[in-house]
Amino acid sequence: MAWARGLGLLLVLLPVVGASKPGIVVRLNKEVLSYVAEVGKVPLQQALQVPIPHFLDRSGQVIQPTRIQILNVHMPYLQLKFIAGFGIRLSAATNFTFKIFRVPEPLHLMLPVTLLADTLVAQGSIGTPVVSISACYSLFNKAVVFDGYNSTAPALLAPLQKHIKAVLQNKLCLRISNLVQGLNVHLGTLIGLSPVGPESQVRYTMINAPNVTKDYISFDINAVLFLLGKPIILPMDATPFVLPSHVGTSGVMATVGLSQDLFDSAILLLQKAGALNMDITGQLVARQFPEPRPLALKVRLDAIPVVTLHTNNATLRIQPFVEVLAPDSDSAFQSLFSLDVVVNLSLQLYVSEVRLQGTTSVLGNVQVTVASSNVGFIEMEQVQSLMGNVFQRPLLDHLNALLSIGVALPSVTNLRYIAPEVFVYEGYIVVSGGLLYQR
Repeated sequence: MAWARGLGLLLVLLPVVGASKPGIVVRLNKEVLSYVAEVGKVPLQQALQVPIPHFLDRSGQVIQPTRIQILNVHMPYLQLKFIAGFGIRLSAATNFTFKIFRVPEPLHLMLPVTLLADTLVAQGSIGTPVVSISACYSLFNKAVVFDGYNSTAPALLAPLQKHIKAVLQNKLCLRISNLVQGLNVHLGTLIGLSPVGPESQVRYTMINAPNVTKDYISFDINAVLFLLGKPIILPMDATPFVLPSHVGTSGVMATVGLSQDLFDSAILLLQKAGALNMDITGQLVARQFPEPRPLALKVRLDAIPVVTLHTNNATLRIQPFVEVLAPDSDSAFQSLFSLDVVVNLSLQLYVSEVRLQGTTSVLGNVQVTVASSNVGFIEMEQVQSLMGNVFQRPLLDHLNALLSIGVALPSVTNLRYIAPEVFVYEGYIVVSGGLLYQR
């Protein structure tokens, strides 16, 4: 299973239920293959240490059962490469060292074996990624005897090698196939919802068969965000997302494209959940109240915030309705006036482990108009002071706290991004970086 999870790095960003159109494109580049081979070599060597049944030595007058043990499996060469339109090909040079418990002294021999296996990557019937061995071959070279060669009768050595090869011919490919089948079980654990907040989740969906070229394997992914178990629905005229060929950082293991739709869904979820609403306390000094007076600001976002993605520039526009309240003589809060506010914010996005997170800052001046007043004329200079001294910093703290929670990117357990970089393009975001699998 450990080697299967290593091979699973090729598929680690896959979600698992069918859908209609991609909001994410995951591209695993050929650079990931050498890392997978490195991670998977030792577990694969261990898996290939198959039991060998006794050899029946018929060279003497009496048939003698002879015990055989694999002492070591060494893999000096292991390569994975993409096969365009199909999947992944494994090629390995493997040296099996055997101990033959013969009488009067044991015999040690080494058998070189070349392993070839083609792995098909497809979409399963329930939308999960499915990998399977479509072809597997074990090619045997001549055995090398380490000791006792002169005392080993050819009549024993030839049938002994034939016996070992017959066993390995059946078992090696079966072991590889079993590991791949185990990988399907591991990938199946991706089904389900990943939390975004206390009452919200995200589910990723593999929507069609992967596209395999000689340079990468890519997956079209749909991301659905849920609030209280109900999906956030965007307009149906949203166009499918296509990730251009040369974006992000070249030479990295993974390139993940995140469409405008994903950000629209995420911000709509926050708005519908009321997560963008907030209450602020402070003090007010105005013409009507010459002495400092405690106040509260009820900030509500009924209008849907707008995320805009331009090259090297991500912005967020929010239009909160702010009601300003103050306590009366009975300490009960009364509404003084209300404001229509427009705030333009700059978004800085980054990836921490497997979560896309961000921070924000105000762009330009906060735009304010008085919506209503219960205390007569409102001086705009005082309102601007209120926005600057009382409103702006708590708003940024609140938004940055939400953005620091972030959204989990498609992944499997124990996977981390290494040195990820985030690039902003027209209408989409790209995350480029390495991968680290921690067992």
